[in-house]
Amino acid sequence: MVKKDRRQDRPDSRGSDEVVDRRKADRRGGTRVSISLWVEEKKGEDLYFQQAGNLSTGGVFFERTIPHPIGTQVKLKFELPGKEGVIETTGEVVSAPGSSNGFGAGVRFVNLDPVEQRLIEEFVKENL
Repeated sequence: MVKKDRRQDRPDSRGSDEVVDRRKADRRGGTRVSISLWVEEKKGEDLYFQQAGNLSTGGVFFERTIPHPIGTQVKLKFELPGKEGVIETTGEVVSAPGSSNGFGAGVRFVNLDPVEQRLIEEFVKENL
């Protein structure tokens, strides 16, 4: 049976291994560093404290959390260890791992202030 490209109803020109590899591959951008950091997350009037497991200039991964639905926008607030100042930005839930326990969430930073972006970049470089 010939697989069809579901978007254009044509035979899929990619090999089946390529499709599987792309889906399993890490598609996140930016270098991540492992971190143990508490992040304040606010969704509407609800306030959560999330444990971050890794951080990049593009976002953060929350460990051991029941994720919000993908696409949910949240307000984030945190301090980087050894750095002065509080980082406050908006985040968007972009992944919720399908692991057996269902916990964890990838959150992409949205509209990160350039000064805060630079602080995170410096922190990541220093902690590689």
